[in-house]
Amino acid sequence: MDQSSNSTPADEAAQLRAQILELTARYQRTNWRSSEFVPGNTPIPVSGKVFDEAELVNLVDSSLDFWLTAGRFSDEFEKRFAKYLGVRYSLITNSGSSSNLLALTALTSPLLGERRLQAGDEVITAAVGFPTTVNPILQNGMTPVFIDVTTPTYNINVELLEEALTERTRAISIAHTLGNPFDLDAVMDVAKRHQLYVLEDTCDAVGSTYHDQLVGTFGHISTASFYPAHHITMGEGGAVMTDRPLLKKSLESFRDWGRDCWCPPGKDNTCGKRFCQQHGALPEAYDHKYVYSHIGYNLKATDMQAAVGLKQLDKLESFNALRRRNFDILWNRLSSFQDEVLLPQATKNADPAWFGFPITLRADRPSQRSEVIETLTERKIGTRQLFGGNLLRQPAYRSIPHRVVGDLNTANLITERTFWVGVYPGLTEEMMHYIADSVIQAVQHSLSKNSNATRSRAA
Repeated sequence: MDQSSNSTPADEAAQLRAQILELTARYQRTNWRSSEFVPGNTPIPVSGKVFDEAELVNLVDSSLDFWLTAGRFSDEFEKRFAKYLGVRYSLITNSGSSSNLLALTALTSPLLGERRLQAGDEVITAAVGFPTTVNPILQNGMTPVFIDVTTPTYNINVELLEEALTERTRAISIAHTLGNPFDLDAVMDVAKRHQLYVLEDTCDAVGSTYHDQLVGTFGHISTASFYPAHHITMGEGGAVMTDRPLLKKSLESFRDWGRDCWCPPGKDNTCGKRFCQQHGALPEAYDHKYVYSHIGYNLKATDMQAAVGLKQLDKLESFNALRRRNFDILWNRLSSFQDEVLLPQATKNADPAWFGFPITLRADRPSQRSEVIETLTERKIGTRQLFGGNLLRQPAYRSIPHRVVGDLNTANLITERTFWVGVYPGLTEEMMHYIADSVIQAVQHSLSKNSNATRSRAA
């Protein structure tokens, strides 16, 4: 007897799904075969996505649900990411930038009473970094207070924190630069003594530790990014994390249009009081699903993004082990070259999952960095500046309301002499040795070129 005649549409759909996913795995193995590294021919980018059939299969699996907003994969990712960090709550977002916006904006909620942040308050931050750590301060009508950074950690100069305080200071918002944790002992001590909120931007540092504790677990709210350049990816995507139920409620509301209801997409009446409450000046029993307690946004991620993130999360520890290996190769190879270049150093008590390898040229010559980068580019080696450098020198920030603590000399030095190269897990040991050889040769070539020019002028 033909068994297929007894199959239901659900059985047939399940069989088709299994076939599609098997073909998807075969497609990934066929289409993304690794190729041989050819020095000087094969590009070596500073960052990139690393994946295999697991991510692609999960992505296609989620697409077959055709659940186009947050759903079962999002729920699972939030739970697993929170468990990985050791925090109570993780909410995924559509980007790390949105996470930073949510983190600061959540602190303006009336739910926080007298401790809520308001326009005109001051927030301490670092002068060097990526703009989206600072932008939410301005977007919420607050004043950023810029503190200089230090080398070779490239993090905020904690010795200036006390000097930065005024009666208007309400929070500290800073990132762990290139995966290197900032001095959390000092920052949390100042915050505790002066009752300041701490926003911990871990977008470049997921998996880094301080005193053997994962970053993202120290501040009141922390953020992460899952852009393809970062430690794991969803394509676009991010997360906000907290241990505090009140902050979680605020974050969720601002993320989800500012609504008061906490029902997930596609669910109704989770609280059992949807039509039996009084809210402000609304009519009695107004639909709780359409009650808004904050002026919010829609910053949710999709289930397809979360499906990719779940399989990436399985690989986070192995990815970070490769990041540390690649960093160590560069550091060891360049350690005998420190008269010419300043090498990065981990913050005391920290074990970074490095996002990149920063290099600061010691020679006081403006053109040297351009010359070195040009040589590396010719060798197909990608480089980046240290994000925006001194942000106050950027066109967008020339006229913003702000205060400055310190002279920003180190921020200016970084803006003029620092660049970084990649250590992401897609780079092999052979590639890392090629990068090290190329950096040494590029710096030596630049020094020789300048020396010859000086002798020519003297003659």
